[in-house]
Amino acid sequence: MAIFKKTEEKKKSVNMIAWQVLDRPYISEKATDLEKGNKYIFVAFKDSNKNQVKQAVEELYGVDVLSVNMLNVNRKKKKLGRFRGWKKGFKKAIVEIKEGQKIDITSK
Repeated sequence: MAIFKKTEEKKKSVNMIAWQVLDRPYISEKATDLEKGNKYIFVAFKDSNKNQVKQAVEELYGVDVLSVNMLNVNRKKKKLGRFRGWKKGFKKAIVEIKEGQKIDITSK
């Protein structure tokens, strides 16, 4: 007769530090227009993913995140006098939050 023990699965508690995922809010005319539709744009670090961004926004701003879209912005050529170089690229996160909630990006 075999006796089986019930095993309880423990959920992994993620003690994520939000500043390791999100760099800063991205402020532009297009980003300001998207705020009317409950979408906010953040600059994320290159190695972050959608789940990490969702958890970081919920942790930092205390809102419910519905969806996250990520895109990579390519680096661009820049010229200063006779010197040529590159403006580095970054990862952009477009976060949609629950209707009725708001993020004040100017205070954080």
